Amino acid sequence: MDSSPFNSLPQDTLHQIFCHLPLRQIAAAKCVCKALYSTLSSPSFRHLLRTQSEPLSLLALKPSHRHVSPHPNLHAFDPASNQWLKFSLSFLPFSALHPITSSHGLLYLWASSQNPRNATPQNSQKALVVCNPLTGQFKTLPQLGSAWSRHGSVLAGSLSVVLVLTELANFSPNVLNNWLKFSSNLPSKPRSPVLISDFILTLCDVGSPWRSQWAMFKTKIVHMEKTMQWVRVEKREWGDIFDILKRPRLVKAGNDQKVYMVGGLKSSYALQSACTTILILRLDLESLEWEEAGRMPVEMYRCFVESSKFKVFGGGNRVCFSAKRIGRLALWEEYRNGKSNWRWVEGAPGSGDGLCRGFVFEARLDAIP
Repeated sequence: MDSSPFNSLPQDTLHQIFCHLPLRQIAAAKCVCKALYSTLSSPSFRHLLRTQSEPLSLLALKPSHRHVSPHPNLHAFDPASNQWLKFSLSFLPFSALHPITSSHGLLYLWASSQNPRNATPQNSQKALVVCNPLTGQFKTLPQLGSAWSRHGSVLAGSLSVVLVLTELANFSPNVLNNWLKFSSNLPSKPRSPVLISDFILTLCDVGSPWRSQWAMFKTKIVHMEKTMQWVRVEKREWGDIFDILKRPRLVKAGNDQKVYMVGGLKSSYALQSACTTILILRLDLESLEWEEAGRMPVEMYRCFVESSKFKVFGGGNRVCFSAKRIGRLALWEEYRNGKSNWRWVEGAPGSGDGLCRGFVFEARLDAIP
């Protein structure tokens, strides 16, 4: 396009043309050439769109730890248009980029600040980077050791609420640009923690080495001092709710009063019980009452039966599933009228065994790191 007459139009004219497009079409146009990327990333164009462009709700994929691309991109699926989008991350001056989560239109990545040819496991340092892939703006948070990037779960609510959770300790940056360390005080490694408003929910295995027994714990962020005070979330009426699901995982719902729990529905209480389908339960955090939100259709679940494990990710009104050797993703969506739908998502990019991991990315042009 660099030699096209279209490229000779004044920037203001291009802004007026593209500002009438939906955000998903603007994101696609930025991938056409460097000239359009620069024009549609300018501060004046972002200001023009600030009041008239709604966020774009996408399902982003995490790249495999085994595959580091020399041309890093964020691949995301747009359920509304049923197409995959690609956001270049080449504007980041780091190596070994690994997107992990997002919040308020910003993307969080683990990145290496060293030249990978000179890096060794002993001197490897990882930095948590926050950026907006649509504008190319970024900010680097204080460095942490590589162990935290491998074993920690990153939760982000805003620039003032960023936490790295592990079994033994949790970290949060302070106003002095340092990480504050808190003792986690949990019985085991936190599984699928979610940040909801001003508190964290997580699952922990409180069983024995021979049999898992899952429980839910909660802590308020405002109460953190040197130790995070976790409280077990339970209700007598729940009965065996955690016993009917195999490998349960939490997924953030569309509002602060709900959370999903997803897992394989066991056919019995036997230790090695087979699963009959994948179940999605919804917990009301005010009344602490569970309800079934959805269960995977039998014909779709047959594709997951032969896989040893599956991965769950999503948020809002969508939950996505992947498994080895399937070659596509299963997507559950809930609509505003209360109805829900299951469908396949084809064409997931990347290489590997098909076991995709991901997160929700609310793409916005006005988000500033």
